[in-house]
Amino acid sequence: MRPIDIVVCGSVAVNRSGARIGKGAGYSDLEVALLIEAALVTDETIIGAPVHQLQVVDEEIPETEHDFSVDVIVTPDEVIECASRRRPLGLIWDDLTPEKVKAIPVLAAQMKRLSNG
Repeated sequence: MRPIDIVVCGSVAVNRSGARIGKGAGYSDLEVALLIEAALVTDETIIGAPVHQLQVVDEEIPETEHDFSVDVIVTPDEVIECASRRRPLGLIWDDLTPEKVKAIPVLAAQMKRLSNG
């Protein structure tokens, strides 16, 4: 499979540096991390967030090791190119509870592959 050219991610809020807040469960971060591990999201992949102008905030948004930032924010009024790119190296297994791994079949399969390999 070819690497992905662009990822469009939903966001509750973003700031102009590209930090984002999702719904809070970390599913977007997991999806991007899995795609990075599969070499489908690369340094050339653009991650964009289409949001309303009210969702662009001036405040700092805290980021953890597993968070990714967006490269571009698109609102009805402007396109904001974000200078600070943040990408995880892949899944951070220590951040995942056994319950979350069990609830997400692709994570459970990945963990099984890693433990057998």
